[in-house]
Amino acid sequence: MRRPVVVLVGPPGSGKTTVGRLLARRLEVAFRDTDADVEARAGRSVADIFVELGEEHFRALERDAVARALAGHDGVLALGGGAVLDAATRQALRGHTVVHLDVGVHDAVARVGLARDRPLLVEGPRTRIAAMLRARAPLYAEVAAAVVDTVGHTPEEVVGLVEKLLADRRHHDHAVAAPAGRLPGPLVGP
Repeated sequence: MRRPVVVLVGPPGSGKTTVGRLLARRLEVAFRDTDADVEARAGRSVADIFVELGEEHFRALERDAVARALAGHDGVLALGGGAVLDAATRQALRGHTVVHLDVGVHDAVARVGLARDRPLLVEGPRTRIAAMLRARAPLYAEVAAAVVDTVGHTPEEVVGLVEKLLADRRHHDHAVAAPAGRLPGPLVGP
């Protein structure tokens, strides 16, 4: 059975796609982004799906894209920021190596800019991101084996932190079975 080397989760602006691509290149594996999968399958952008078909339709497409990727991708996988809102997706992530890329409001706003391509952030990005971070934090914590704080780090530095977590896990798995889906050692970040 194929399964991702690592699954990256986090809010918009956390760097999932940027870090994921760099990490995949370093690990010499394929990179996959479920938002891109949804766009390819629907034949339109995520923003257009939200506007034309609604968030509920997008979330159904997203749930299917995540399930397919978890079952058929053996590289680095980045999930859309809201994928964790779905209970079935959270359940499907159990047993996978999931890393939450955490980001503060200031950095998230700076990274997403005016958010024309991010439908949930079009109006008042700072207020929306702050509310989103608060609401989704428990869901990211539920699925993540580890957290990497991206604030103040370049994408390359974040890749290095994730690589270290993966290496620690491989080393630990050879010595002792890792407890219930958690990466060994301390979490990176606050």
